[in-house]
Amino acid sequence: MKFLKILVGVLVLLLLFFVIKGLITPSLAYESEINVSKSIKESWAVMQDESNLSQWLEGYQKSELVSGTAGTVGAVSKIYFDQGGQETIITETIIEIQPNEKITMNFSMDFMDMDYEVVFSENNGGGTNIKSKTITKGNGWFARSMVSFMKGAMVQQEDGNMDKLKKVIESNTKNYFMPKAIPMEEAQPVN
Repeated sequence: MKFLKILVGVLVLLLLFFVIKGLITPSLAYESEINVSKSIKESWAVMQDESNLSQWLEGYQKSELVSGTAGTVGAVSKIYFDQGGQETIITETIIEIQPNEKITMNFSMDFMDMDYEVVFSENNGGGTNIKSKTITKGNGWFARSMVSFMKGAMVQQEDGNMDKLKKVIESNTKNYFMPKAIPMEEAQPVN
């Protein structure tokens, strides 16, 4: 009987610690940064190219525009991820976008919300510095407590995604800046 009381006491203390940690740390903030040897314009174009997303976002499956115009402020999309055989759907809303400079988004799911910003700047070597900033908050007391214990895993995933993005940008051979072809009916005759 004494053992059972001790066990219950330990479980109660662990539960209290779990809840209090979520109250003390209701959100997590972390950053990740890479430097690439390509220009800002090319780095931005590669990152924004939806056909590249599965190469650098872990588990990315597809995106589905829900409302607004893709790539503009207010656009809302459903982003589908496969996480160990389980489908996760995240709602993405573009909050701010300044092409070749930064994009700010909100990611929302049942368990948590994330404010995410990616900033592009020229580095001293003529390449590009890309820095992500994330603030994550659990939805509800249980999720806040869980998130407060997940910082290491979240940072590791973001660092991994950024490292993959660096490889995708630096191995890019697609020309995103070719002049657009003029349709035949608009072409001027040559005399």
